[in-house]
Amino acid sequence: MIQEASFMGLIKIILIILLVYYGFKILARLFAPLLVRFVAKKAEEKFGGQFGGFQNPNQQRQQQKQKEGETVIDKMPNKNKSSNEKVGEYIDYEEID
Repeated sequence: MIQEASFMGLIKIILIILLVYYGFKILARLFAPLLVRFVAKKAEEKFGGQFGGFQNPNQQRQQQKQKEGETVIDKMPNKNKSSNEKVGEYIDYEEID
């Protein structure tokens, strides 16, 4: 049995395709921020787990003891820093007009 395509059937198909397309766009706008936030959180956990193992135990304990807003200096600079006085000789330049 052969069926013939009707104009109303074509209109129904086009309307269904448009409805699905716009419905998907609306749902994507609603759920895209949630999906991006979820993916970013998972990536942060993954990278944090990889690099978290490089801290030594003393740094981890200090971070736990540290209060919010507190300034901590881990390394003090050397105070007896000497500069090299024998860098070279000074040449005085004069402008020529």
